[in-house]
Amino acid sequence: MSGERQSRANKEDHPVETAPSMEDRHVASVAVAVDVVPFGLRDGALHAALVRVGHADEAGLFAFPGGRVQPVESLDVAARRCLERHLSPTGSFLEQLYAFGEPGRDPSSRVVSVAYLALVPQTEEAPGVHWFPSSDLPPLAYDHGAVADKALDRLRGKLAYTNIAFGLLADGFTLAEFQKVYETILGRALDRRNFRKKVLALELVRPMGRVRHGPHRPAELFQFAQRALTTVETPLTKKG
Repeated sequence: MSGERQSRANKEDHPVETAPSMEDRHVASVAVAVDVVPFGLRDGALHAALVRVGHADEAGLFAFPGGRVQPVESLDVAARRCLERHLSPTGSFLEQLYAFGEPGRDPSSRVVSVAYLALVPQTEEAPGVHWFPSSDLPPLAYDHGAVADKALDRLRGKLAYTNIAFGLLADGFTLAEFQKVYETILGRALDRRNFRKKVLALELVRPMGRVRHGPHRPAELFQFAQRALTTVETPLTKKG
């Protein structure tokens, strides 16, 4: 083998190590965080859980529960940890939503945050947690206003073609209460007969064999056929 060819082979087998470029060093300094948007029903309206920011430039403002991802955690595990640090949501629904990474979104450092949508069947009181109507949130820290908009859009969109409402209701509800969930989130009335016909035909819910007694005629109680996200063959709602 000629000297030139031998030299080239040695370089291919033993590539020369170079110091990280300035660009690489900047990339390495980016932190990864998660933010969780917990939605629940309270007083007949969709509410979101917020906490106070306790440090840095955004101190005193409200934000969604969140934090930095630890080295040993997956994103999903980190999101669940941040949610359960503030709430104890039994049977909650959690889904990755969107990544927010605009420079300057966190004034203190360069942070990319992966947001999650969470649905809880009970809006429990907890220390440091404040529930606000989703239609009337206070000024939010960082870019959490955009995070809230993205979460609400996702929830509204999935109502049409999935059973995602299971995350907002505990078993033992009436069909009227089930429909009210949709109307509350969508902000409009739905045709009672058509909606119930679709729900029962798609077998999203099933009777529990019990009724609730009140001032009017007894109302049959239902539970979800399954508490896992599934798609439906026929859209439950239409726009307009």
